[in-house]
Amino acid sequence: MSKRSAKQEAILEYLTEFLDEHGYPPSIREIQDACGLSSTSVVDYNLRAMEQKGLIRRDRDVSRGIEIVGRSRTQGVRLVPLMGTIAAGDPIPVPESEGWTRAPEEDVEVLESRLRGREQVYALRVKGESMIDAMINDGDVVIIEHRSMAEPGEQIVAWLKDRGETTLKEFRPEGDRVRLQPKNPTMEPIYVDPENLEIQGAVLEVIHAF
Repeated sequence: MSKRSAKQEAILEYLTEFLDEHGYPPSIREIQDACGLSSTSVVDYNLRAMEQKGLIRRDRDVSRGIEIVGRSRTQGVRLVPLMGTIAAGDPIPVPESEGWTRAPEEDVEVLESRLRGREQVYALRVKGESMIDAMINDGDVVIIEHRSMAEPGEQIVAWLKDRGETTLKEFRPEGDRVRLQPKNPTMEPIYVDPENLEIQGAVLEVIHAF
């Protein structure tokens, strides 16, 4: 095995620490910031060199697809299917009104402890900025528990039947209507008749984009 450079030693140490803490690999940007590297291209160059030396394996078709050779996968990690994109701004049409039944785009690795024992979970990528005050930003991935009921104040995946649209908002029932509240003071809430609303799940966890 070829000798490792100082940069590669630092990357390998950070990969190990990050995996121990989170149960999934860091992003390229996280490696850049943590190891004090000048650009993501420098990170990629060193990762390719480490791959050639047999230190790591990379799956470029999977987000954060880095594995340390000779290290077993962290226990307590589940692969959650990423089922598409949801708007956290104005609602956008989705292909199916009956639910998320199509094949996933990819799988997202999530610690079991973050799933809180829930079994029916899936992931959606967020598009829009209406939930920024809830720390859900454009490009983030939300982990959703699939269920049809929610408590007031929960962040839900809301299917608006009459519009054929879905959106991510805070659930606020108000008598004979439901207020779907954005968490952005510049945006107005959506008011819907409960008959026109189908809850498709509630947010369990947010994986932030970098």
